[in-house]
Amino acid sequence: MSFTEALFALMPMQALAAALVLITLVGWHGANAGGRWAQAGMVALALGLALPSPMLGGWVAAQGLHSIGIAVISAGLSALWWALGLWLTPRPGRWAMVAAPVLLGAGCALLSNDRSAARTLADVGLAAQLAWLGVALALPSRSTVLQGLNSRRWRLLGLAAVLPLLAALLCRAAATLLGHAAPWADLLLGLTGQLALLLSLPMLLLAWRGQIEAELARLAQTDGLTGLIDRAAFTTRSVDLISMARRFDEPLALVVLDLDDFAALQAEHDMDVADRALALFASCVQTQMRLGDLAGRLAGEQFGVLMARCLPQGPQALDGRLRAALAERAPAELGMQLSFSAGWAKLRPGDRGLADLQRRAETALYEAQRAGKGRLMAEPGVAD
Repeated sequence: MSFTEALFALMPMQALAAALVLITLVGWHGANAGGRWAQAGMVALALGLALPSPMLGGWVAAQGLHSIGIAVISAGLSALWWALGLWLTPRPGRWAMVAAPVLLGAGCALLSNDRSAARTLADVGLAAQLAWLGVALALPSRSTVLQGLNSRRWRLLGLAAVLPLLAALLCRAAATLLGHAAPWADLLLGLTGQLALLLSLPMLLLAWRGQIEAELARLAQTDGLTGLIDRAAFTTRSVDLISMARRFDEPLALVVLDLDDFAALQAEHDMDVADRALALFASCVQTQMRLGDLAGRLAGEQFGVLMARCLPQGPQALDGRLRAALAERAPAELGMQLSFSAGWAKLRPGDRGLADLQRRAETALYEAQRAGKGRLMAEPGVAD
């Protein structure tokens, strides 16, 4: 066996070892979806690389399974691309990634009598998939998935694995098309394949760890009962919304909401009913708030919604939608009616931050409660 053949013969074992490490460290039942797709991708690569391996060359040729091996390798790359889509921003082209294994496998099977053409098709098809993996790694990620975490390191590892292998596949395809016997192209592909498998395991482990850490960070800022962010996170995230409103001279309003007679509800019913009432109210807030607004649980039965680009009728519109949703859902899900009082205030030039805005909104809330509850009131002079 030559050195090049030895390189290709080792690849299935490397991929299988990486898959076993991922399954051992990441687990299966508790793993996030990205981790499961990564595990499936490495298992598929191990199986697909084993079929065209020089160690099985004669048997594979006899059984006609070379095209199946290419299809399984392609499926492994598609699974890794899917994992990246879950860890980063979903990219267009999912149907192409789904179809690629079938098309490559069928194409190689149809060209089975022309080995050079089949190999060129496989090299170009796999190179296209690697290029799309590179695009997924290179483009910016969405902050909602890995908020506050630096994904640059493992993405650079991924690019270091993908780009040399992509170049090697294209070089071998070009050499085959030109009709040159190029042992160096096979050697280059074997070396870059080894490098890709070597770098893929730490890349996938770092990506999985990044998503787990991001999820833990999100849970640390989330109220466990309602699913909304807590007061500290609400205050922190409000800084960006207030800064953007001031920078572009856009209106911004804070609506503070408070469930009416919540103390009486706690006294008349058990804690489970009170908790369900809070969770239901928070769910209504989440479903009725606009995209881009910020909602959080400020304290006890008090909630806040920071409304960006908010016209004067914005709080009234939110209040109306929320009361209609609560009137529909509370009797069906709790067996009782729920009501709330609300107050709102708009951002003014002299406000130092959320605290000043919240103080005026809470003053309007107290006025609404004193006026008979179940209503929305604005801060004095809101039309100024």
